[in-house]
Amino acid sequence: MKQETRPSENTPAVGNDAALREELGALAERLFSSPQKQAALISRVLEMYARAQGRDFLVVHSPGGWGNTPFEGLLEWERSIVNGLLLALQKLGYSTAMAQYFRSGKSHFGHMPDVGRDIRFFNWNVSPRADLMAEVIGFLAEHLPQTRIILVGASQGAAFNNGVMQRVGDQGRVYSIELGTFFPYLRHRTITPRTLALDNNGLMRDPMVDRDLWVGFKSYVRGFRIWIRLRFQGKPAKYTHLTNTPGHEYHWSYPNVGPTITTFLTERFGQKTNAEKKR
Repeated sequence: MKQETRPSENTPAVGNDAALREELGALAERLFSSPQKQAALISRVLEMYARAQGRDFLVVHSPGGWGNTPFEGLLEWERSIVNGLLLALQKLGYSTAMAQYFRSGKSHFGHMPDVGRDIRFFNWNVSPRADLMAEVIGFLAEHLPQTRIILVGASQGAAFNNGVMQRVGDQGRVYSIELGTFFPYLRHRTITPRTLALDNNGLMRDPMVDRDLWVGFKSYVRGFRIWIRLRFQGKPAKYTHLTNTPGHEYHWSYPNVGPTITTFLTERFGQKTNAEKKR
């Protein structure tokens, strides 16, 4: 499991509750045989737990693409979704915490196994990584009964989160906001009352949702050519930042993005009352 938290003020120290650590240790042993992976899982989940303690919402962002881009390296429109979501919750009177969940490492060579994993996920909805994240989210939801969890992701991140939601099941405190779900996964997608799925940005159709393979192919080829040229010029850039597919961008300011998400939050949670704020 890979995850990153954004720094924020007044973040509580990592929890030291013995019973919590014992349960988490048992979970880690069930999920991993490697002591190193067990220790990494325990450390990261405790960090997320501590960050979310005392907060009304924990927002967990799954990046698009390979799923390994830190928040500061995201395209501006993807950052705007997370920032807009946090601000919308705060305007409703709720306190928030945010973490990122990374599905893969950062090396190009390390992405080779990811191709096979993605093929299995998109074709058959088989994903040990989604299984793992569902275990983590379920654990946090169980041990943070006053905190709701919102998963948010675009493109491949949206598909991944939908898979996680299916595995989380009836956990009523977990929600998902999914934007521009990558088309190979759509046949497996399940939308619940706790899911908001946006398939266009309100300005134009999304070819990566509508299975317009030609438009998608052209954008990837164009991006690859630019990526090669920049590398020869000594100006390396992230490939996913160069594959601009018109319609597959979901900036918070677009007609079907910020307003629709805000409506979803308002209808599901409403304005926090003064009585709730005093608790």
